[in-house]
Amino acid sequence: MTATLPEQDLERHFEHVIERDQRIEPRDWMPDGYRKTLIRQVAQHAHSEIIGMQPEANWITRAPSLRRKAILLAKVQDEAGHGLYLYSAAETLGADRTDLTEKLIESRQKYSSIFNYPTLTFADVGVIGWLVDGAAICNQVPLCRSSYGPYARGMVRICKEESFHQRQGYELLMTMTRGTDAQRRMVQNATDRWWWPSLMMFGPPDDASPNTAQSMAWKVKRHTNDELRQRFVDMTAPQAEALGVTLPDPDLRWNAERGHFDFGEIDWAEFKRVVSGHGPCNAQRLAQRRRAHEDGAWVREAAAAHAAKHHSRDHWRSPT
Repeated sequence: MTATLPEQDLERHFEHVIERDQRIEPRDWMPDGYRKTLIRQVAQHAHSEIIGMQPEANWITRAPSLRRKAILLAKVQDEAGHGLYLYSAAETLGADRTDLTEKLIESRQKYSSIFNYPTLTFADVGVIGWLVDGAAICNQVPLCRSSYGPYARGMVRICKEESFHQRQGYELLMTMTRGTDAQRRMVQNATDRWWWPSLMMFGPPDDASPNTAQSMAWKVKRHTNDELRQRFVDMTAPQAEALGVTLPDPDLRWNAERGHFDFGEIDWAEFKRVVSGHGPCNAQRLAQRRRAHEDGAWVREAAAAHAAKHHSRDHWRSPT
């Protein structure tokens, strides 16, 4: 849609595209608020994938077998790829990747609160796959139908890989729960520590989420935070029973009248504390990301010089 039309006509066309469940593409006109909302959401998602490499990468050198090491290496590599897809999607909105990275390491943009918790045993690797990636799937599959084309298309591949990660995590836990008493205790302990942070992954309750209503009106999101959280609980509770672990919530029970599981109140004070930068590993995660960015400066400079050299060579070779 050409930008030479009056803005009210451009806005009317934008709204018509949204109403018809069609996609907004990078060259289409879009309201400033829509663009800013997407940059914020996509950047936070990209940051989460990159920071999310750290908790499990911590166990690559200590994996109990070559098979487990290879699985973990592949998963961490996938997460790096997800971050790159998402940064590329943000760039189609006019964002600058370097600027986004600087905002992350300067704590001016956020990432998912879940990655600010430590991985204490190898059972945490399995529980992250089961719970954290399971929550990610619930949250991200609807994003495959997001109204912004590049984001939606990128999410298709990301969700396929996240689904595989979730199955890998569940398989690891199933193996451990069939093992020794010590292994079963490790799985239960990890479940106890990661259950509530996984529920917090979906964000604040709907009545305290300032962006949800507008994001849903623009069809950037398709479900509210609480709807997705309920879907995750309904999916996970039967899986916990199959694994033989107990979810650490005395209020968790099936409600036949609602057709859903009831569950207890989340500690929102803890959520706010972690999101505001005071979780167990916030400082550690950002320090490591900052160090990696600084250590990689020479690679970026070399790549830029190489690109400039080839651009100059091609320029002089091109016919005048």
